[in-house]
Amino acid sequence: MAINNIAHSVSAQKRISTVVYHVLMVLASFAMLYPVLWLIASSFKPNGDIFSTATSLIPQNFTLEHYVTGWKGFGGYSFGNFFSNSLFVAILSSVGMVFSSAVVAFGLARVKFKGRNFWFVLMIITMMLPGQVMMIPRFVLYNAMGWVGTYAPMIVPNFFASGFNIFLIMQFIRGIPRDMDEAAKIDGCSWYGVFARIILPMIVPSLVTVGVLTFMASWEDFMGALLYLNKPAMYTVAYALKMFNDSSMSDYGATFAMSALSLVPIMIIFFFFQKNLVEGISIQGLKG
Repeated sequence: MAINNIAHSVSAQKRISTVVYHVLMVLASFAMLYPVLWLIASSFKPNGDIFSTATSLIPQNFTLEHYVTGWKGFGGYSFGNFFSNSLFVAILSSVGMVFSSAVVAFGLARVKFKGRNFWFVLMIITMMLPGQVMMIPRFVLYNAMGWVGTYAPMIVPNFFASGFNIFLIMQFIRGIPRDMDEAAKIDGCSWYGVFARIILPMIVPSLVTVGVLTFMASWEDFMGALLYLNKPAMYTVAYALKMFNDSSMSDYGATFAMSALSLVPIMIIFFFFQKNLVEGISIQGLKG
């Protein structure tokens, strides 16, 4: 009888702790999501109600006018044009980063060559350089190459990998037994065959992680657009939102509406690849 009472008490404590945990997680999630919820709610409010009812997430006078007005854009270009520009840059950047990072990571993790440790250390050092330090040298270089005013400075560097993404994929590759490489070589595979047939299919979660992170970074890259783009027809969403806000300072509703729409591609990408993304990040955390 006493044992049953103890078991019942332990079970009740577990249920209570579980309920408390989930309540705290819901509250914490709401606190983190509140700015986004406020932005979305404000995009459906008339301009006169946005700040007078700022504490309410439920629009008293629901309207879609801001989405119609904001979508028209500025300078003769709609936000559809800016969205297509951002998609073009983000997709090409993601493809280039995934491919180049995977190739370099495979070489450093699997292929033995002279100076491998030196190049690995050099790659780690590049991760310690703040982006602000490289901003002016890059602009001078790209300007001398005639790339300023084009998408090249925002896309081409992603085809030469990055230290963080190389390191992330390397950690994943190191978890794959080398015996599989040897077996593939015995069957006649070259290093290219090992990479394409053995390694690539097994590191899909890490590739998805790199692709999603690169897409997000490219999509919200305001500084790159500010430095290298000088024609409204080429503006990306991040830069267009700033310019739209400058051109219509009083139309906060339209600005909020376009800002809310700019979140949609990121949310679609995240939820579509959520399983692989979480798997890639969790495995990297366990290995670290």
